[in-house]
Amino acid sequence: MHLQRVREQLAEWGARPALQLAGLCHASYGTDGFPVALLPPDRRTELAAVIGAEAEAIVYLYASCDRKATYPKLADADAVFRDRFTGRDRVPEPRLRRDFVELTAANELDLARVDPSFREKWGAELLALFTRVRPLLSEPARSACRAVLAPEPRP
Repeated sequence: MHLQRVREQLAEWGARPALQLAGLCHASYGTDGFPVALLPPDRRTELAAVIGAEAEAIVYLYASCDRKATYPKLADADAVFRDRFTGRDRVPEPRLRRDFVELTAANELDLARVDPSFREKWGAELLALFTRVRPLLSEPARSACRAVLAPEPRP
């Protein structure tokens, strides 16, 4: 259900089909925050055969991200991504960086919407992250970040 909601969120934000497919499959190799993998990274060609090379590249970048090493500098134009599978650093092209950030927002916002304890624990940190990377987010994603993570107090 979560994977479908992430894909639907990306579609609502106007994401192209490859990014939507990546949203549907973003946890295929596990993630830094979700260690359960449906496929090991050495089976990338199999996933690419199903969803396409562009979508698979987004999935791999998302899954391989060493968050502790990558997130602090994510807003920088030359931000280095550390691959948690290989330990290597690389600077993804701008479109792939934007895709990564948009997918990250869709994923984290879904978790925050469905789990109040997640939002309570991580909401402020996520709001700070998405505020720092604001130029990499679409306007609909920016609005959703504010609405979910910094809602206006009710009178």
